[in-house]
This record gives sequence, structure tokens and C-alpha cells, in this order.
Amino acid sequence: MTVLDRLSLSLLHRLDPERAHDLALNALRTGLVPLPGLVTSSRLSTRLAGIDLPNPVGLAAGFDKNAVALRPLARSGFGFIEAGAITPKAQPGNPRPRLFRLPEDRAVINRFGFNNDGMEAAVSRLMKRPSDAVIGLNLGANKDSADRAEDYALVLSRCGPHVDFATVNVSSPNTQDLRSLQSGPALAALLRGVMEARDWLQHRIPVFLKIAPDLEDEDLVEIVEVSRAAGIAAIIATNTTLDRRGLQSAHVDEAGGLSGTPLFEKSTRVLARLSQLTDGGLPLIGVGGVSSGAEAFAKIKAGASAVQLYSALVYGGIGLAARIARDLDALLEADGFVSLNDAVGIERDAWL
Repeated sequence: MTVLDRLSLSLLHRLDPERAHDLALNALRTGLVPLPGLVTSSRLSTRLAGIDLPNPVGLAAGFDKNAVALRPLARSGFGFIEAGAITPKAQPGNPRPRLFRLPEDRAVINRFGFNNDGMEAAVSRLMKRPSDAVIGLNLGANKDSADRAEDYALVLSRCGPHVDFATVNVSSPNTQDLRSLQSGPALAALLRGVMEARDWLQHRIPVFLKIAPDLEDEDLVEIVEVSRAAGIAAIIATNTTLDRRGLQSAHVDEAGGLSGTPLFEKSTRVLARLSQLTDGGLPLIGVGGVSSGAEAFAKIKAGASAVQLYSALVYGGIGLAARIARDLDALLEADGFVSLNDAVGIERDAWL
């Protein structure tokens, strides 16, 4: 991390977390932040669900909810970017404060509640997206919706023509009863509607499913079965957790989803189990606690074909993705891997 990165983070950490996040996005949009540019190599280049990625380090949904900084983010070292979550109608989300830093734990708790500008605003921005970057969209449902399953299909129908992939997010803990959509029959019905909407698109983009880490083994078995039957192209494991075990911060009792370092082991165990259940037949994206090249490499060896991060940026700055990609490349080379794909799942059983 550069001296400038350290100074910037020190200043941002003096501010309310949500205010700091907004300032960081504005700094990106206005060109005030030096960007490392694209990071790639023959080892890092990979193909995920039919999409060519320059490197496997992605930006998770939540950082750029409204797709306002896609162009600078594409120059920040990420191999792919996921905007959103976007809902049909704009909504304010939950009352503030709703974002909390846990520096003692290198973690974050949020209870945003799908705050976003709505799909019409998202469409206008996605139409101006950088054409040379891989851009995805996280789909959400309005809090007051009478038919949340229909919301996902609606956002995909409207925004799908302007993105490279879409993610069905039924795993956020911050919208009441949303996680109930992960259950078998409800999930199958939701995915049928989403895939029907996808099939009407001129370009049939891959659809991913993002799941929670707080699931029992029988839930994972069911999710894999439903995902395969629906034609889901990849599973993202995992979203934030409600688990608070082992935390040291004074914010331990705040409601919301926990992300960051404490999530790493739990999310990686879920990832490894999914890898075992799918036997490499369904691509997996590892999320949760990735803040270094070594952690990204561990996710890949547990079964991930790519990784995503968000909370680590709070402590590592916007240059973190490029550093992780470079370190991952060096680790692959040191272990004698010609291709990232050769490392996927080789240590899966160690997590089971």
C-alpha cells in the first residue's frame, strides 16, 4: 500500500462509514484517485461461465450499488465488476446508521436494505458502461413488493441487455424474509421466472445465484439441485453472515450482515462443500474475507474459479484488487501452475 493510500484511508476512517463510502465513490468518479490499471497474465486469464476474464479478482455487489463509477472501477485492477443490488423501484433502504466498521476484527456490518436508485436510473448508466470491461448486475426485490420473485425478472428484463451477467440475490439478511426465497420450491419458482426473462433477451447472458453462508448441509444440497435444474451458470458463495462468534469490536451487537476477515473460514467451507456437491460441474465464485493474494489462492484451491471482494477495500484501499491479482499470479507461478484453472479445487477436501 502506498503512502497516499494510507493517508487517504486514515482520513476516510475519521468520517462516518457511509459518508466515507460516498466520498470514495465521488473521488473515483471525478478522477481524484490514482488507479493501477488492468492486471492480467497468461496464468490469471480465465473463462467463467462463458465470459473471458483478464483476472479472477472481482468487485462484489454493494460497493457501486447504482453503477455510477464503472469506468474508473474497470481501471482499478478488477477482472470483473458487479454493480447493484438494483430493485425495480428506487428505495431508501433502512434508517441510518446502517454501516459499521469493526477495525479490531477487520470486518464490517451493514444493514443497508437494498437502498438504490431503481432500475430506470441503472439502465441509463449501464448504457454508458465501458465496453472493454466485464460488468454484471446484482438483482434485488423491493421491500414492499407484492411479488418479489417477479421483481428479479423485471430488473433482468430491463437491465439485462446492458450487462455481461446477472446475479440473483436472495441471500441478503437486511430485507425481511428475503432469505426464505432460498428454500427449494420458492427458489425454483423464482429462478424459473428469471430464466424465462433471460431467454427473451437478445443476448442470453449467464445468470448466477448468490447464497448465504448460514445454511445447513441439506440446504446446500437442495440449492445445487435447483440451480442445475434451472440452468444457473455459477453460484456465488457467500453473502454476509448473521454469525457473531469471536468478534472483539464494540459493534458486535449491531443488526445486519457481517463481512470481512471473520467470514473467511465459514464462507470457504461452504464453497468447498459446493465444490464437492457439484464435482466441478458448476463454476463457483468465492466471496467472504478475501483481502490478500494468499486468501484468494485459498478460495481457488477450495473450488472457486474466481473470487470477489468488497469489505477489504475499507482497510486496503482501492489499489487492493491489483495487489491481490499480482500476488495471486506470483503464487500460481511459484507453485508451478501454468493456468489458474489447474489450481481450482485441488485442496477442497482440506476444508470439509
